[in-house]
This record gives sequence, C-alpha cells and structure tokens, in this order.
Amino acid sequence: MSLIKQLWIATLCVTLLALGGSLVVGTLSARDYLVEALTVKNLDDARGLALVLTHLPKDPVSVELQLAARMDTGHYRSIRLLDPEGAALAELHSDAAGGGAPEWLPALVPMQAPAGLAQVQDGWHQFGTVSVQSHDRYAYESLWDSMLDLLLWFVVGGVACGLLGTLLLRRILRPLGEVVAQAEAIGERRFVLTSEPGTQEFATVVAAMNRMSGRVRQMLGEEAARLEALRHQTQHDELTGLMNRAQFLRRLETTLADTDSHAGGTLVIGRLGELADLNRRCGRPAVDGLLRALGKHFAALAQAHPGWEAGRLNGADFALLSVGEDDAAAVVRQVREGLDAALASAAPATAQLPLPVGACAFAPGCTAKALLVRTDGALAAAEQEGERAVRIADPHRPPLAHADLDGWRTAIEAALATDRLKLARFPVLAGDGSLMHHEAPVRIHMDGEWQSAGYFMPWAARLGLMGRIDAAVVERALAAIQAGEAAQGINLSAESLCDAGFRTRLEVLLAAHPEGARALWVEVPEYGVVQHPAEFRELCGVLRLLGCRIGIEHFGCRFDRIGDLHELGLDYLKVDASLVRGIDNETGNQGVLRSLCVLAHGLGIRVIAEGVESAAERATLVALGVDGMTGPGVRADD
Repeated sequence: MSLIKQLWIATLCVTLLALGGSLVVGTLSARDYLVEALTVKNLDDARGLALVLTHLPKDPVSVELQLAARMDTGHYRSIRLLDPEGAALAELHSDAAGGGAPEWLPALVPMQAPAGLAQVQDGWHQFGTVSVQSHDRYAYESLWDSMLDLLLWFVVGGVACGLLGTLLLRRILRPLGEVVAQAEAIGERRFVLTSEPGTQEFATVVAAMNRMSGRVRQMLGEEAARLEALRHQTQHDELTGLMNRAQFLRRLETTLADTDSHAGGTLVIGRLGELADLNRRCGRPAVDGLLRALGKHFAALAQAHPGWEAGRLNGADFALLSVGEDDAAAVVRQVREGLDAALASAAPATAQLPLPVGACAFAPGCTAKALLVRTDGALAAAEQEGERAVRIADPHRPPLAHADLDGWRTAIEAALATDRLKLARFPVLAGDGSLMHHEAPVRIHMDGEWQSAGYFMPWAARLGLMGRIDAAVVERALAAIQAGEAAQGINLSAESLCDAGFRTRLEVLLAAHPEGARALWVEVPEYGVVQHPAEFRELCGVLRLLGCRIGIEHFGCRFDRIGDLHELGLDYLKVDASLVRGIDNETGNQGVLRSLCVLAHGLGIRVIAEGVESAAERATLVALGVDGMTGPGVRADD
C-alpha cells in the first residue's frame, strides 16, 4: 500500500475518532443546556399562566378558553390544571410530531425536562395548580442541526487535511523516486550514484547506498585494471606494447574467418635490418629505444583506425593489419612516412638502418597462410631492392562489383527497395547444450547472389545506409519471433548508434511488438561502444525498458573499460574469437578468460564465446565458466 493511501486512511481514522468524541461531548453538553432551557421555560410559562388564571373568573368556560389560547400560542406538549386534591380540572395535550430531527434521536439522546408548576389563587384560597410541559421537538431539531454542522466541518477539515498532507507528502517523497531507482539499479547490479536529497532520512539511505556503490565501483575498477594488465601481459610484447606474435596471428585468422564484419583489408610487415650488429655497436638501451619508437608508430596507426591491429612478430618484424582498407598503397604510404620519421628522430647511428616494407591486400575467403606467404614474399623482394624499399604483392583480387560509391548506393538501395534481405541462423548454445538464441547476421541479395555483411557493409557505412539496413534487420527478427522461431540475436552497427532517426524507429518498432522485444538479443561491436559511449548508454536505457537483452560483441580488446559496464545494465558479452581460438592450449588466455567470467558474473553479465571451432575448445570454455558459445564448431544438435 502506498504512503498516500496510508495517509488517507490515517486521516480518516483520526477524523472519525475526533468526530465521534466531539459528537459525544457536544451532544451531551447541548442536551444538558437544552434540558435546562426547557426547564426554565416550563417554569416561567407556568408562572405566567397561573398569574393570568388568578385574575380571571374561575368558571370552567373562562379557564378552558384561557388554557386553549395559551396552548395555541406556544409549543407545548401538555397544559394541565389540577385542584388542590390533585384531580384534573382541565387538561390539554398536543402529540404533534415533525421537525427535521430523525425519529431515532430522542431514543438515543433522551431529554426529560420537568414540567413547570405554579399555584393559581382564588382570593385567599388556593384554586389549583397549573402544570406546563413544553414540546421538545424544537430542542431535538436544534441538537440535530448542531450535529450536522459539526459533521460537515469535520468532513471539510478531514478532506483539507488529507489534501494538504498528500501535497506535503508528495513533496517530501519526491526524492524517493531517485532512491527507488538507485535501489532497483543496485538490484540489477548497476551500481550508480545519485545526489543526496534534502530529507535527512532519505539522505542517510542514499549516502549509504552511494558508499556501497562507490566501493563496488572501486572494486570493479581495480579488477578491470588487473584483468587488463593480465591480458596485456599475456597478449602483448613487453617492450613495444604491441600484440605478440601468437595473439596477432590469432587475430589475423579470426579476422579472415569473419565474413560479416569486413570486405577485406591489407597486411603490412616492416623489418628492421642489421639488428644484431646494431646491438653490438650501440648497446641494448639504444636499440630498445628505437624498437619502442617503431612500436609507438604502429600502435598510433592502429588506434587511429577502428578495427586495425598492430603486432610485433619477432625481434625485427612489425606488422599492421588494416581491416576494411584494401588500398594497400595508401596503407603502406602511412606506414612508410611514420617509420621514416621515427628513424630520422633516432640517434645518428640508427638513422640509416634498413627498414623495408612488404604488403598484401586480402579479400574475403583468403586464408591466413596464403596471406602471410604473399606478404613475406613482398617483404623479401623489398629487402632485395634497397634499405627503405616498399613492395606490394599482387593479391589477384577480382575487380570490385561496382566502380564507385554511386554504383554501390544504387545496388544497395535497389536491394532494400525490393526487399531482398534475409537473416542467417547460427545457434548460440549454453554450456549444457541448450539453445540460448540464434545469431541472425544480415544477408542481402546483390550482384546475383546472397552476400554476407562484409561484402556491402563498409560501403553502406560510407553511404550512411546502415540505419536503414539495421531497421530492416530488426523488422525481420521481430517477424521471425512472431512466427514462432527461437530468440533472435541481431547486430547493430556503430554508425546506427549515432543515427537519431534509427533510434526513434527502433523504439517505435519494439514498442509495437512487446512480446518480440522480450525475445530479442541486441548487440553492438566493442569499438562502437568505445567510440560512442553516450549514445550506447542511451540505447541501453531504451532497450532495457522495452525488455530486450543487450550485449557487446567482439569483446576483448578494451578490458580496461569493463569497470564502466555496471552502469549499462548489460545482459551478456560475446568474447572475440581471437581470445577463444586455441583456448585449450593457451594457458595465458585461459587465465584472462577465467578472470573475465568471474568479474562479469559478479555484475550479473553472461559471457559467450565467439568463433569456437573444436570440442576441446568447448570443454575448456565450459570449465572456465563461459555461459554460452557460438562458432563453426557449435551445432544446435550437439
């Protein structure tokens, strides 16, 4: 029961109690007053009538007429004239009822005013005694009117007190909404902070919850920092901070295997020559400084472009994986300029060192082995040509289906206009083999066949069409759920996060299909969350209210941001396949993933592994605490 209702009940009880007491006290007081007034009236009227009768002739007619006249001019119940022996000489009665008082009032509040008595003289002798009894109906009418007035004032006062108390209580309880919201957030393991209200009692509660949230936030931040340090130690080169060889190759393999995120890219490898001789001539500290400078350049290139990755393959080889950029010449130009600047700023002994560069563009479907062989061949050719030579391998890519952006726009918009779009189905299974949901990546029929997202998505993103595509994906997923299919997991692009029109349309679609919204798993890539945190937080708020499950896909590159996830109300994380690949043999990544599961489970977030390929990986992931998995090695009938 709400406090407002309790206030009204309390006001009603107090009003009734006060009314009852006042009615009892007031009625008894009024009755005593009225009885006393009737008694005095009876006595005065009897004396007046006796005086008149004393001066009148004592014949029966005159006496009877005088008594009748007095009875008619007043409000009397009875007038009697008795002789000295008590016998009635004349007697008049009136049984007139009426008045506004209810019939039960005289029985509840009896008034017994004594009759007024006076002596009637006849000369020096007593003629008789006159008895006058006034009618009490007017007294009861007066009593009833006073009771109604009292009741009315109590009703008006009770309603006024209730309304005033309601307004005051609402004002006092206004901060309670924030307290409740914070308590619900903590119940959902979202440890948010709120400002302390002015009400002392609420301020104490909010301060206590803020302290608890602050301690949890601090703990999560410390755990996230520890997890990021562990990941960095396991996956990165200690000297340069770039990915080590094993992790870079895993990232390369998973990137090439993912046809739903890119349309190709370029692999660049630069090799620092004469490293052993340089160590002898300049010493290890100088060489380490040079390697750190080169690593800083590669890292800066990777950070400036979402989806790019940089690594150190061995002591002298640095690699850059530029996902989505298939213009190898443009990528190599950026790498070459930065490397030359890094060498020019180094010591004179290192400024003229050879640093050839080899590159190779790749297309969807290319294998990691073939790409590395071609890039190594280009690097070997560059080493033969000169100290700072650049060689780009011919990838033998087929020509692009459309020569320019206008061609791609026409093709994509035609496919959307003719409804040539569908969703693929890939199961996501829990550790016990039960189906959690189906991943539903988009497929568009273009250029004569059904194309995966990597074929058209880079061009659609450049053309600003991702919002329309994502909206169509949501419509297809909701239709599939309404048709009786299992829960659907859909991917929203980072570009759609910043599209206000898309967010509005998404909210309208989900609000119109509440049952379907509750069976929808919506995920956004990690780089989109990092680039647009405010927009993602707003999207999470909308989706959470509509009942959708919210997640981040390809998670694993920014563990330092996991401490912020507690404010978003996420339901799951899909760990990037580069962290999962070969997990049964990678003890370092096992430690990272185990710690991630412990931390995520503490926030009520499920962990799902992407890119699972083998039964051994599945068994290891279950042992590490992973809640679900998907990939080529996961089948719904397992």
